[in-house]
Amino acid sequence: MRDSGNKPYWQIKTLDEMSAQEWESLCDGCGRCCLNKLEDYDTGEIVWTNVACRLLDGQTCSCSDYENRQATVPDCVGLDPKTVREIGWLPPSCAYRLVEEGRDLYWWHHLLSGDRDTVHQAGVSVRGRTISEEGMDVEAFEDHVVEWPEEDPGNGLLAQVN
Repeated sequence: MRDSGNKPYWQIKTLDEMSAQEWESLCDGCGRCCLNKLEDYDTGEIVWTNVACRLLDGQTCSCSDYENRQATVPDCVGLDPKTVREIGWLPPSCAYRLVEEGRDLYWWHHLLSGDRDTVHQAGVSVRGRTISEEGMDVEAFEDHVVEWPEEDPGNGLLAQVN
């Protein structure tokens, strides 16, 4: 039995133990997971693009049709504890990944800051940095490869916003 004390739920529960509400509130709203990624067929290497899913609202960094996203976008990967453990492309700042790895959330996460806008203020989100995949040929994605989605804001890349 774990001693919960006054610790927040993400520090005392595993992803599997979280309620649906806790799970959903864990998302930081960065939108990085909604970016298209390319996988090298021969090596399996994943590279990120700044091409966003057509359902991603580039200003709010939220899905414009969250409830129906997997029906609308068949290759949308729904996150659950098993998926979080299996996929290797979640950004290093992803709260689901951090909790799975036994790490704490970053200061800009809304559950710590109390403000859903700090993820954007800290420069962690995709706000203003994407183009939509709508009408774009998949072959053109290669022209939009970027490295910033893989950056870990915990490595001194971002200073706290006052």
